[in-house]
Amino acid sequence: MLNAYRTVAQPSAAEFIINKSRFIGCAAPCQSEEEALAFIRSLKEAHRTATHHCYAYVIGANAGIMRYQDDGEPSGTAGLPIMEVLKAKELVNLCVVVVRYFGGVLLGAGGLVRAYSKGAALAVDSAHVVMMEPSLSLHADIPYPLWDKVQHRLKSLPVEQRDVSYAASIQAELLVRVRDAQEVVDQLTQATDGRMEFVESDPYYYGWPSDTPSA
Repeated sequence: MLNAYRTVAQPSAAEFIINKSRFIGCAAPCQSEEEALAFIRSLKEAHRTATHHCYAYVIGANAGIMRYQDDGEPSGTAGLPIMEVLKAKELVNLCVVVVRYFGGVLLGAGGLVRAYSKGAALAVDSAHVVMMEPSLSLHADIPYPLWDKVQHRLKSLPVEQRDVSYAASIQAELLVRVRDAQEVVDQLTQATDGRMEFVESDPYYYGWPSDTPSA
């Protein structure tokens, strides 16, 4: 059984400056610790002259692996604040790295915590939080006279309409959460008096916007 989890949709970077220090918050989805470590290595390579590459990552739908690193900053002022942002947002299967180019002005422990927390939050927000949920595709066969009814009903259902083709009948691919699939099928069957046929795909993970409603 696939379990739903919150993560980020795509790699991202967000930059800001505090007291002449340049911070770059970077996030990326990662399915394994190896992917997280590779992401960290890539940023160290891309920012060779940076002073610090502080990070945190959480791997596994149940957060089975959690690691963080201050990378030379005072203990507890960088990696842990980044991790706290991930925990507060209930995110897993991602890595966040906050790169710092020291600008010559000391920020103090409190300033560092605020800076690295901000870097993590900006990175996550720019990467777009999604809910990875068990989903499936409904391949629907729809007679032409029923298409308008189907379109009208779809507007009120938690469905993403994908490919549509027009032949002897209309062929449409509808993306739906597994937990909503039966309700969607029932609603469309009712709207078409049972004249709409479906073929379900096997379940797979799909990233729904975290505020997308379900049935």
